[in-house]
Amino acid sequence: MGASVVKEAFSADDLPPGWEIEAVLAWHDDNASAAIGTLLDDIRHLRHQLALAEGVMSKGMSRGWRPSYDRD
Repeated sequence: MGASVVKEAFSADDLPPGWEIEAVLAWHDDNASAAIGTLLDDIRHLRHQLALAEGVMSKGMSRGWRPSYDRD
């Protein structure tokens, strides 16, 4: 029997501080370009989800809060 390597997704809460970068690179077999590409895809997806949520939220539900697409 051969040993198999299984990649598992980690939650940022499960990792000691500062290990997120190493976990992302390990997930992508130390390919920084692939890691950056995946993170950019995640950003695009989350921005789209935020735009959808903004479109269906009423002002009363959010008490006037509006999402921000950029960090302050």
